[in-house]
Amino acid sequence: MASNQSTRIRRAVARYAAGHEALRAATDAYVGVVTRMLDDAGINYLAVSGRTKSVESFAGKAARRSRGGRLVHPKPLTDITDQIGVRVVTYVQADVDAVAQLLAAQLDVRDDRDMGQETAAEGRFGYSSRHLLVALDEERAREAGIPPEQPASVQIRTVLQHAWAEFEHDIRYKGSVPEEHAHDFDRRFTLAAGLLELADQQFTAIRDRHREELTSPADALDDDPRISPTDLAAFLAGQFVDAGWSRTDHYAWISGLLLELGISSLSELREVLRDVDVEDIEARMGYRYPPGAVRRLDDSLLQVFGDRYVALHGNAHRQDLLTTRLARLHA
Repeated sequence: MASNQSTRIRRAVARYAAGHEALRAATDAYVGVVTRMLDDAGINYLAVSGRTKSVESFAGKAARRSRGGRLVHPKPLTDITDQIGVRVVTYVQADVDAVAQLLAAQLDVRDDRDMGQETAAEGRFGYSSRHLLVALDEERAREAGIPPEQPASVQIRTVLQHAWAEFEHDIRYKGSVPEEHAHDFDRRFTLAAGLLELADQQFTAIRDRHREELTSPADALDDDPRISPTDLAAFLAGQFVDAGWSRTDHYAWISGLLLELGISSLSELREVLRDVDVEDIEARMGYRYPPGAVRRLDDSLLQVFGDRYVALHGNAHRQDLLTTRLARLHA
């Protein structure tokens, strides 16, 4: 029996090694899919990255046994689901939740674990991250160049949670902690985790307070005819009070689209949006995640200008996407 299992493991590892290059390409494709989804939704994030499980790591996991001696992953090629890993790092906890809602709305989520909640339920501080196992439908997988039924493990965490997890992993698994110091290390990591949770809460409070008070944009100091990203962010914070913040570069990008439409001041933009039926847009778009402020403006401009907006030079890379969204607005 043990000999047969060892043979199956070796064969699985050999097949995994043979397909590793294709798996790395699929990882890059998954990163691209998730990044485009976040950008389209206007959700703020720090970074999206990916990693393909190494052959050595796969082999170690394939050979792992339970205390009873049974293989934990009897069919390694399908049982080991983290062959492709995608990590999304956000600034605040609210954006972690927004990203998770977005993935749930647009992908097949096969598992969803909030490790922070699980840790808290045990009455302690420690590792905190949202873990989702996702997959694409057949058509989307084909378009992205990803093998059908190939899942990806997605980690979503704040930048502070990410720093704690990376440092803790580096010390515990790559370093050597003397046994006599293990309890002290545990205590210090627990203390750091509690402090970082408090810091995450303060970051959220700072951002919320900033949104409330950012109502008097400063005058631009250069000759750029576009509405400045800072001014636009302040305006949209008041226009769409329930929307999350978008990435800084997205405010600059959509300001360029406004200029293409001949809108170069907040007063002109305010007039354009005066008769926009926000509730109608929300109903037609059926958001199942908290869209960012730029996405809310994007849909409003799409409703007002229709095909003219789709045809803008700055939208050349996403005309098919906008055409689909315009059809929903007109349905």
